[in-house]
Amino acid sequence: MNVAHKEIDLANPKTNTKNAGFTVEERDGMTAFLGNGYVDIYRHLYPEKEKAYTFWTYMGNARAKNVGWRLDYFLVSQRFVDNVCDNIIHSDVLGSDHCPLSLHIQI
Repeated sequence: MNVAHKEIDLANPKTNTKNAGFTVEERDGMTAFLGNGYVDIYRHLYPEKEKAYTFWTYMGNARAKNVGWRLDYFLVSQRFVDNVCDNIIHSDVLGSDHCPLSLHIQI
């Protein structure tokens, strides 16, 4: 999605309100999308979890300092939410400015 939906989803929300990925329009678009019956499953499972990021710029040693953004999501249809066991951010996996996520589901 490349959108940090809520202030909790990035390290510095106050200074990024006009930057791509955190504009009002992008955030409103994400809210509208979720309103169509989808759930940000990470926030559903971990509503208060801070510093849970999936992207860090290469500048300023941001990843080592964990100054990041949560831009990557599993968006789950409302009817499958009860089948989700966990959503894990693998921030220790290097190789990109984003890290992988995994979704654990009960079938």
